[in-house]
Amino acid sequence: MKITIGNQYDAELILVSKDLVPAAYGDIVEQLKGKNLFKGEEGEVYSYVNLSEDKTLVFLGLGEEAKVDEEILRLAAFKGAKELSKLRVQKATVSLKKHANLCYKKSTKAFAEGLYHAEYRFDKYLSKKQEFHLEEVSFGLLEGKEEKVLPGLKEMEHLMEGVFLTRNLINEPAITLTPVELAKRAKEALEPLGVEVEILDRAACEALNMKAFLAVAKGSTNEPRGIIMRYKGGQDEAPLGLVGKGVTFDTGGYSIKPGPSMYTMNGDMGGSGAVIGAMKAIALNKLEKNVTAVVLATDNVISGDAYVPGDVVGSMLGKTIEIHSTDAEGRLTLADAVYYAITHEHVVEVVDVATLTGACVVALGAFNTGAFTNNEELLDKIKTAAKEAGEPLWQLPLSKEYKNLIKGDRGDLKNTGGRWGGASTAAAFIEEFVEGKPWVHLDIAGTSDIESARGYLPKGATGMPVKTLYYYVKGENKGGC
Repeated sequence: MKITIGNQYDAELILVSKDLVPAAYGDIVEQLKGKNLFKGEEGEVYSYVNLSEDKTLVFLGLGEEAKVDEEILRLAAFKGAKELSKLRVQKATVSLKKHANLCYKKSTKAFAEGLYHAEYRFDKYLSKKQEFHLEEVSFGLLEGKEEKVLPGLKEMEHLMEGVFLTRNLINEPAITLTPVELAKRAKEALEPLGVEVEILDRAACEALNMKAFLAVAKGSTNEPRGIIMRYKGGQDEAPLGLVGKGVTFDTGGYSIKPGPSMYTMNGDMGGSGAVIGAMKAIALNKLEKNVTAVVLATDNVISGDAYVPGDVVGSMLGKTIEIHSTDAEGRLTLADAVYYAITHEHVVEVVDVATLTGACVVALGAFNTGAFTNNEELLDKIKTAAKEAGEPLWQLPLSKEYKNLIKGDRGDLKNTGGRWGGASTAAAFIEEFVEGKPWVHLDIAGTSDIESARGYLPKGATGMPVKTLYYYVKGENKGGC
C-alpha cells in the first residue's frame, strides 16, 4: 500500500470526534447518532456504500476531541484500512486535520502507521493467501504543512519496513530459520543499504573464547553464527550498541520445557529479529549515527553432546558459570554478545533485547516490556523513545539483593537465581558482563509475540521494540513539530 498526497477518490475515510464533526458530514453524522448507528465513540467504525453513485464513506470514531492521542489515531487508521479492504476498495482519500493537543506531523505519522499495520500478514505457508485490497490512501493535508509532514511520512514508511522484517523473521518456523539462515537473511536485508555485516562461524567464536555461547550451541547439529552489523552514518564517534538474543529455537535443553510451552519457541530469537529490523529502519532513514548490532545465534536442543545441569562453563570475559538450568540459555548467549560488543566493537553504551524470562510475563503480561539498567540517564533515553514509539515499557528493580542470588558456589556465577524475581536475577546476570558501560536490558518475553491479535498488533510477532530502538538511536527531540 502506498500513501500519496492530494488525490481525490470516491472512497473516503472520515475522522469524527464525539464533540467535533467535519462540517461536510454533520447532517449524516447527526442522522447516524439519532439511529444509534454511530456516535463518534473511540474505536467505532461505520460504513456507508452508495452503489448508484459509486461512493463509499467509512466513519471512524475518535472519542472526545481533547483526549485524542497518537495511539487512538493509529488504531482508527488500522480499522479504517481493514474496513476499506473488506469492502474491496482499492483507493481512498482521507482529510487530516490538526488536533488541539497533538503535533500535526506526529499525528499524521501515527495515522500513516496504522494504515501500514493493516496490510501486514504472514501467509507465506498458506495455500490460499490472505487478500488485502487497499492499494493507496491519499492524504489531504492542511495548507502549508506538506513540507514539514512529507519527510515524516517517508520516515514512517521506512520504519514500518523494519517492523515488518522483524515480524517475518520471528514468524518464520525454526525448521527454515536456522542460525545460518538468520545470518544470511540479515546480510541480504542490510548489506544493500550500506550496513557492513560480518558473519562469525564456530571457529571464529572459539577463537574469541565465547565459551558461554558455545556451551548452548554444543548440542545442536545446526551450526552457530555470530552476526555483527555495523552502520556508519555518523562522524568519528564511538557507536551505540544493540544486542539481540538469537536463540532460533529453545527446547529448554535437558531442563526441557512442557510441550505447550515449546510451540512458540521459534520466536525465542525475537531480540535478534528486533535489532535486525531496527538496523534496517536506521539505514533506510539514513540516521546520522554510528550503530553496531550484535547477535549470537544458535538453537538450544538435546543431544548426547548437549550441556547439562551441573556443568560449569566459561565465558568470553573469563568468569565461570554454574549451569542450574539449561533453559536459562539466553542469558549465556547474551553474556558473550554484550561483552563482545563492548570490548571488540567499542560501543559507548549498549541496549540488549531478549525474550528472556517467563517471570517478566508474569509481572507485566503482554502489555509492557520490562526494562532494567545500571544507568538512569540511558534508560531515560529509552523511555522517551518508547513513548514516541507507542511501545510501553516498565522499569523493574535491579538491586544488590538480586545480584547476590546469582553468586555461584563452584563457579563465579550461576545462571539462575531461583524461582522468585526471575526477571531481575536474569538482568543481574547480564550486568556482570557489561564492564560498567551504560546499559539497558529490555525483556520482551511478553511483548514480542502475542497469542491473539490486539488492536493493530497481529497474532504472533508484533515487531516490538523496533520503533523504540529506532527512536533511541535517532535521539530525542529530533522529530518534534
